[in-house]
Amino acid sequence: MVGTVNTYRRVIALTGPLLPLISFLARLPVAMSQFGSVVLVAQTSGSIATGAVVGGTLSAGQVAFGPVLGRLADRYGQRPVVLTAAAVNAVATAALVAGALGHLATAPLAAVGAVAGASIPLIGPLARTRSVALAHRAKSGEGVVGAVHSLEGTLDEVSFVLGPALVGLASIVAHPAVALGGAAVLVAVFATAFALHPTAAVTAGGPARARTAGRRTRHPGVVHAVRGSLALQGAMFGACQAGIAALTLQLGVPEQAAVVYAAMGVVSAVVGISLGALPARFGLRLRWRVATGAALALSVPLLLTGSLGTLYLVVTVLGAAYAPHLITAFALTERVVEPSRLAESMAFAASSLVAGQALALPLCGRLAESYGPPAAFAVAVGAAALCLLLALLTRVPAARTHGAAFIPAQQTGSPSVDGSSAYAGR
Repeated sequence: MVGTVNTYRRVIALTGPLLPLISFLARLPVAMSQFGSVVLVAQTSGSIATGAVVGGTLSAGQVAFGPVLGRLADRYGQRPVVLTAAAVNAVATAALVAGALGHLATAPLAAVGAVAGASIPLIGPLARTRSVALAHRAKSGEGVVGAVHSLEGTLDEVSFVLGPALVGLASIVAHPAVALGGAAVLVAVFATAFALHPTAAVTAGGPARARTAGRRTRHPGVVHAVRGSLALQGAMFGACQAGIAALTLQLGVPEQAAVVYAAMGVVSAVVGISLGALPARFGLRLRWRVATGAALALSVPLLLTGSLGTLYLVVTVLGAAYAPHLITAFALTERVVEPSRLAESMAFAASSLVAGQALALPLCGRLAESYGPPAAFAVAVGAAALCLLLALLTRVPAARTHGAAFIPAQQTGSPSVDGSSAYAGR
């Protein structure tokens, strides 16, 4: 336990204590926007289908343009890309709120939603990229790099639990427009703060960096397999959401759906932060296989779930498998891609997760409506089985075979003697 705490202290020493908080608050709008847009448009238009269309275009914009923003961040640096995206996203989100309240037609409202999705600042992937770069710049060991992935994965999990909860709370207390308007404010303030934080210098980008970066051996098979595995996990998320919503509706307690899903997210986050305690001998290849195997084994009981108590138990336990898979997938991405394309690759991985969820949710909703909740849960089980198959069949390098990217000292704070960054305390 003491060793784990010390490891995370070293991570915070690299980033400074404010960066994780800023990046967490800047991630919340991502989790709030998709759900909030569906709820807002459904309420103002009186049509769930219209809400789903707008929410779908928002997700499509994020999936299509996420890797583009990542590539731009690799080329030009995080600061100008995040500042521009944050400004566009704040305006587009505010326009979406105004359009919904003004009863704008579906087509133009969906177009605004697409712009809002395409301009979502990729705080999660970019924060990972930045923290990993800081760790390598300080010549930290694999344990610290692993703790970086665990911390970033936990921040993602908590944001995706808290975001929809805030939307629900705002909808009950006031109006969904308050939640989406709040998301615009969070983007404007905290994504901007993330861009302006001194650690942004470590990811300054530019052609000189691309030429001088030490290149690792690229493993295309691993990259594609990991993206496929994340898309399948997204499908599990969508299937579980649809199945939970259908079963709680069937039981006459639809208001419990969000609470059940949140419980799964909380357990996932707790397990995710605990991964920092795993010794280095539990390599990424083993972690990937164990996580996907656990996801399959723990998802099968969903098929037999018929009561609220059982649903809480099964879904909460299943959450323990989710964060390990997500954290391992992003860590594998960081290990095998070229350092000069890390932000793009992280963004592509995140977009794969969103795409899987966006495609599975409406499909599983229809299955649950036609054949009952077990039909949606069966999709989750099938996706878990395919994840395990990918993990078993993919040849993963057992260790890092090349050094990390060289980042000039003048672009960052020089590491101190104890390996901590000059950004500590900022």
